[in-house]
Amino acid sequence: MAGHSKWANIQHRKGKQDAVRGRMFTKLVREISVAARSGGGDIAGNPRLRLAVDKAVAASMPKDNIERAIKKATGELEGVNYEEPRFEGYAPGGVAVIVDCMTDNRQRTVADVRHAFNKFGGNLGTDGSVAFMFHRLGVLSYAPGCDEDKITEAAIEAGADDIQVNEDDGSIEVLTSADNYQAVKDAMDAAGCPPDESEITFRAENNIAVEGDTAIAVAKLLDRLEDLDDVQNVYSNADLPPEAW
Repeated sequence: MAGHSKWANIQHRKGKQDAVRGRMFTKLVREISVAARSGGGDIAGNPRLRLAVDKAVAASMPKDNIERAIKKATGELEGVNYEEPRFEGYAPGGVAVIVDCMTDNRQRTVADVRHAFNKFGGNLGTDGSVAFMFHRLGVLSYAPGCDEDKITEAAIEAGADDIQVNEDDGSIEVLTSADNYQAVKDAMDAAGCPPDESEITFRAENNIAVEGDTAIAVAKLLDRLEDLDDVQNVYSNADLPPEAW
């Protein structure tokens, strides 16, 4: 988000998730379940499951909850089948938005997502209408004040694609391909440079700066989408000022 602190936005999202921990646990359980069902319950042999479990552990989810979700997904316990619809659309100001969901009721999810877009001045688009503006990558984020030289050296050794220092606050991002994410993260951990936050995400090729009432409307839409029970992740190309949140 050129022009505004990436780290501030990361912390906003994290703080918001912490405030609704129960809902966050529900989303993490769904993510674990879908990953285990699609790739098996062996964490070592299923990168998607390992990432989901890492997120759950970072969120302080009890080990029993994690194991139960895996067992339900692999048939050892009775569970729920989820599908993974993706929705695309535009927020006010021409901001592109991607919404990834996991749901056992697609019609409910479509209605909820469409209502959120309509309520805050956006509109739901067709498949592919904005996805071409984004690319999938792994991001390892480091807080302001971290050792730039040490992280840079470790990232180069780990085979990262890029290292970006945010001039606004000094935070650092190590970027890698989605396929190479886990290897780079493991190497950074081993080098004594564990990230403060890390994820595989979608990032826009170019961001759109929005200000004033438009920025507030965009922030409200993104927040509403993230609050929906069936929504796992929301991505946008909005460059929002801190006061919009």
